[in-house]
Parts: sequence; C-alpha cells; structure tokens
Amino acid sequence: MARRDNSAPPASPVPDQAGRHKPGRAGLVIPFAIAGVVVVAWSGLWLYARGETARRIDQGAAALRDAGYDVAWSERSIGGYPFRLNVAFKDARVREPSGWAISAPTLEGQAFLHGLRTWVIATPAGLTFTRPLGGPVNVTGEVIHASLSHLDKPLPNLSFEGTKLAFAPEAGAQPLALTAADRVEFHLRPGPDDQAAVFFKVDAGKARLSGLFARIAGDKPISISWDSILSKVSAFKGRDWPGAVRAWTTAGGRMSVRQAGVTAGEAVLGAQGGTLGVGYDGRLSGSLDVTLREAPKALDAMAQTGAIRPEAAMAASAVALARQGSGDVASASITFQAGQTTLGPVAVGPAPRVY
Repeated sequence: MARRDNSAPPASPVPDQAGRHKPGRAGLVIPFAIAGVVVVAWSGLWLYARGETARRIDQGAAALRDAGYDVAWSERSIGGYPFRLNVAFKDARVREPSGWAISAPTLEGQAFLHGLRTWVIATPAGLTFTRPLGGPVNVTGEVIHASLSHLDKPLPNLSFEGTKLAFAPEAGAQPLALTAADRVEFHLRPGPDDQAAVFFKVDAGKARLSGLFARIAGDKPISISWDSILSKVSAFKGRDWPGAVRAWTTAGGRMSVRQAGVTAGEAVLGAQGGTLGVGYDGRLSGSLDVTLREAPKALDAMAQTGAIRPEAAMAASAVALARQGSGDVASASITFQAGQTTLGPVAVGPAPRVY
C-alpha cells in the first residue's frame, strides 16, 4: 500500500504581487499642501501687520499734529518679510510747540512679527536736535539707537544709547557744553504707584575748548550720572514742554534723586539724595545733599567765567572749606528756592531754568 505524504508543498520562489500596493500620491502631496497653507496664512498675517503698522503711524502723527506738533517725513517704506517689520523714514522730523525738535535724514525701526510691542530704532546717518533758544546741534557717532517696549502700557519703556558721539552746533547756533562723549545712555522705566525711574549717564565727555567746563576740567574728560524717581508721571502731559511740566507740578509731581554726580577733571560734585520740583517761574526748586571735591577750584572757574559773582564764589569757597573733612571732600546742601541757588547759606546764582 502506497504511503501518503501529508507535508506542505514547497514555497513558490515567485513573490506574491497581489498583496503589495503602490504608495498613493496623497502622502507626498499633503505635506506640501500644509506648507503652502502655512505660507499663505503667515503672508496674510504679515500683510495685516504691515497695514496696521502704517495705520497706527498715520494716526499717531495726526494726533501729534492736532496737539500742535510738526510731524513730517519725505518718504516711508515698510518691509522685512517674512519675520520682521522694518519701517524706514527719510527726512523725518518732529517739532513740539515750544521749539524743541529732533530730525534725522534716515530713521529706521525694526520689530519681530511675534513681538510688535518692542521696537529698535536707529539713525545710521546721525540726527539733529534743536533747542528753542540755542539752535540746532548735529549729532554723529558709531552707534545711535533706541528701543521702545511695552507699547500697550500708558508709559512705555524707553532706552537710548550712543557711542563715540560728536556734537556740532550748526552755523549761528549757540555752542553746546560737550563736543564729544564716548558713551551716552538714557533710560525711562515705569514703576508702580504712578512712578517712573529716570537714568542718564555720560562717559568720558569732552568739553568745548573755552568756557566753564573747560576751565574746570582742563584736558581731562567729563562724566555725568543721574538716577532718580519721578512721581505723578500720568500728569505729565500738555500741548508743549512748559504745559506738560506745569500740569505735572500742579498735580504734585516731584523728582526724588537717588544718586547723581558730575566729574570734571579733579572736581567732583556728588548727590546722595534730595527732592526736586519746578517753581511757578519755571525754575528748579528743592534741595540736594551733596559732596564736593576741589570745590574752591570749581567755584573760582565759575567766577572767572561770569557764572556766579566773585564775592559769592569766595563766600561759597569758605563754606566748602569749613565743611571739609580730613581730605578734600566737603559735605553741604544745594537749595533751589525763589529762583535762586544757594550753597549752604550762600546764594551763588539763579536756579536752573526748566522752561
């Protein structure tokens, strides 16, 4: 009887093509379609942001003009696609009613599309600021830029920085105390309780060759620092600078000086505290607790240049010498009251004019 073989037949050497499928085209098309949608949506968002930026610039300029400001530019462009907004102005200028003005042949601003509340502003070709009485001063430097942030707040953050600056008054304008500075900084930071911090600094400034600063400093650099807190900052508004200062003063606005100083050669004036305001006559009011080094030299230079009367300089020098310790540093108070500046009990001249 024949034996039956129940074993399975050998596998076929030919692969089964029926169970295999060719990949569909959808797997290739879908990623590109998604990328196209993202590009179109992002482009639409950028165009919207570009139009909104132009609209807000125009609204801001119109509001300033209605308040009496002169705001103008000869050309404006907005670019920076796809990730930034770059705004460029040619021949931009802003002039407030009392005469203060700033202008620049080229003004550039930049912000990332995901952070439009923070802008960086630069003037590659320098700028010109105009004083109501002194006239225009041209400013050039290696770096001149500023930043604005938290633009959705009542008072934004403002920072300015300039390096290797040169200050050149235009023909017929009054000279500026400084002709150059290695670095200039200004920072404004809002704080709680309607306050704001103000910080200003000048490093390695160079005085003009004649005048008070040159006589005090000689050939040595001048440095200035100022650190203070402003109160009632929301009241600081008006059609012009004098109007804003008067409104701020009427509301009880004051400046609390935390630390300040002027170094002119060997002469040093430092302030460790004090409170300042503005009187009805537009002059500074209040007092500062100060330290003075080489005070007689500085006062003598002020007398020789006519900044203060010779007899006042002699009396103030006597006060400073009487209050000197073992070194050459004297402690005293400087008071601004009724339009006058006094060092201790000695009147040395008019109080600085704010407006």
